[in-house]
Amino acid sequence: MQQAENTQRPARLSVGVVGAGRVGSVLGAALERAGHRVVAASAVSEASRERAARRLPSARIAEPAEVVAESDLVLLTVPDDALEPLVGGLVETGADFTGTFLVHASGAHGFHALAPATSAGALPLALHPVMTFTGRDEDLDRLASCSFGVTAPDALRPIAEALVVEMGAEPVWIAEEHRTLYHTALTGGANHLVTLVAESASLLRAAGVEHPARMLGPLLGAALDNGLRLGMDGLSGPVLRGDTETVSAHIDELRRHSPESVPAYVALARLTADRALAAGLLKPHDAERLLDVLQA
Repeated sequence: MQQAENTQRPARLSVGVVGAGRVGSVLGAALERAGHRVVAASAVSEASRERAARRLPSARIAEPAEVVAESDLVLLTVPDDALEPLVGGLVETGADFTGTFLVHASGAHGFHALAPATSAGALPLALHPVMTFTGRDEDLDRLASCSFGVTAPDALRPIAEALVVEMGAEPVWIAEEHRTLYHTALTGGANHLVTLVAESASLLRAAGVEHPARMLGPLLGAALDNGLRLGMDGLSGPVLRGDTETVSAHIDELRRHSPESVPAYVALARLTADRALAAGLLKPHDAERLLDVLQA
């Protein structure tokens, strides 16, 4: 019903998308739901063109400089390392940025990554959606339950936060100087979690478990919930109990079945022991014995 109502309203901003991939196509569609209109998009790959046609049907496929020329707000949704070269290249083409909201969705960068275009008159905003994008249609609905890391010049902060609210998400202010730390935290939590889950599933298969996901789902769901609600007080397992022999046996077994994972297991177990000790959850003499084993 809400979407139907929004299509009756005149668009307030003409939106362009440079990089209509998984992220750009979703953010563009979210802005259209809010009453704006996506008028142009650049899309190189066949998959991006297909997404643009499906999610941004009102957008004309165009070159990046043309997208800028036609838009009041431009989404630059390209990989992190491509952002600054893209901005520099657009400035070199002589694209007119005067009064144009230039928005990137990179978690790794603040608004200073847009500096060349800002000097040319652009209004820079860094709006990073804190969620994973699968390329599936449910990505758009998931925006409503996620946060955005928002970084912008102080004068533009209300506009940046309003755009996020319009997309149905929660704006969270991240200072420019903390942007890398913010992104490090998110990457370590989300990306490394996937690797840990995949490794656990692989080891369970080696142990003869036919459906590892069924076994891991309840366990990992409870662990995630405990960690988010309780922090280190949600910890369980052999490190917390000071079970040195169990931890040693784990390392020996990993050396046989997954030797490449031993350094990661040891590093995480050591960090867990350090944090549990600092929180008063692990007794000092147990921590000492564990750390001796974790010299591997």
